[in-house]
Amino acid sequence: MLRFDIFKREEIEAFKKWINKRTFLEEKVENEVKEIIKRVKEEGDRAVLEYSQKFDSPDITLSHIRVGPEKIKDSIKHVPAEDLKIIKEAIERITEFHKRQKEGSWIETGDDFVAGQIIRPMERVGLYVPGGQKGETPLISTLIMSAVPAKVAGVSKIVVVSPPRKDGTINPYILATANLLEIEEIYAIGSAWAIAALAYGTETVPKVDMVVGPGNIYVTVAKKILFGEIGIDMLAGPSEIAILADKTSNPSWIASDLISQAEHDPLASSILISLDKELLDSVEKEIEKILKDLPKKDIAQKSLNEWGALVYVQDLDLGVELVNLIAPEHLELCLEDPWSVLNRINSAGTVFLGHYTPEPVGDYFAGPNHILPTSGTARFSSGLCVKDFYKRINFLSTNSNFIKNHAFKIARLARIERLEAHARSVERRLEK
Repeated sequence: MLRFDIFKREEIEAFKKWINKRTFLEEKVENEVKEIIKRVKEEGDRAVLEYSQKFDSPDITLSHIRVGPEKIKDSIKHVPAEDLKIIKEAIERITEFHKRQKEGSWIETGDDFVAGQIIRPMERVGLYVPGGQKGETPLISTLIMSAVPAKVAGVSKIVVVSPPRKDGTINPYILATANLLEIEEIYAIGSAWAIAALAYGTETVPKVDMVVGPGNIYVTVAKKILFGEIGIDMLAGPSEIAILADKTSNPSWIASDLISQAEHDPLASSILISLDKELLDSVEKEIEKILKDLPKKDIAQKSLNEWGALVYVQDLDLGVELVNLIAPEHLELCLEDPWSVLNRINSAGTVFLGHYTPEPVGDYFAGPNHILPTSGTARFSSGLCVKDFYKRINFLSTNSNFIKNHAFKIARLARIERLEAHARSVERRLEK
């Protein structure tokens, strides 16, 4: 892992230069994705099937792309009862958290006007659920995190797409989780052609208004290109974690937390910032121990070597400044008094406070959404929430007295902008 020593603000620049090298959207990928989108738009099912057979399941047919309702219900039998119980509890906890995000319509009345806002949920939303290693590591948590806020918002039609396994089926854990979420429409397609199919609609796959959920670079680029044709949640990059820790931290725990993100992807970023040099040294040694028997050792090792960093800062102020510069997807405050620092955090996806709040608690179970801004975009965006599935419709009614009292002011503002027809539209209502 790289080492940085930061004693003054000017030295942050070297760190900033390094982290800014982490870019993902390549022109080659964009060109490939544009071709995929063009073919799906023009050829519909034919293109979707061809890409699915080429990259996912050689024997899949059109009749198998839509997963039948009976298969979704039957999937419950293929998942251990204890696992179903845990998944159900996770859904309940995450639902309770998201219920607090609900918005309601409102109205304001005055002597001469009525104004307000109507809240309407999206009508048709597509959820992208990565298959993970050819469907053998089902990301059920992503399904829960994207479906729950949509359901709480009141979305009437939820469509799930997920890459099939080699035999053309979707992992029973994803189907069983969808069943618990009362989702009945699932399609065994993935990558950029799944996003294009949802954006334009095909003979088999319905067109939706919005697509949410993370995926590989092909999924991300497809969402980027198709934004405007459909709404999207965000452009998610590889996972990342930053940990601000002091001498009260357990080095083994911190090492485990850093590796928990590194095992996702060779491009994942894991950064430890501390005022205690001994902690940095101890964590590095613990990482070496933990990696020895990790199933995804090679992925984690590559990630830590290329995008991992141990940063020694002179004081807590510099540490907080660095955190806000990184704007990490996940931020752990492994400090003696984390709550005293929370109000100073301006940019982060989710903040995990204290030594007993590792990032996976939020990934799976506690309540907050884990679909979060990455690559520094937490500077201007937030994690997926119920509000993302709302449309806000403004309304306004003014009477003759309002026009009489304010027409001159409105017309003057219009003329400042050289919009004469706007001014006359208001003034006409003063004529007898």
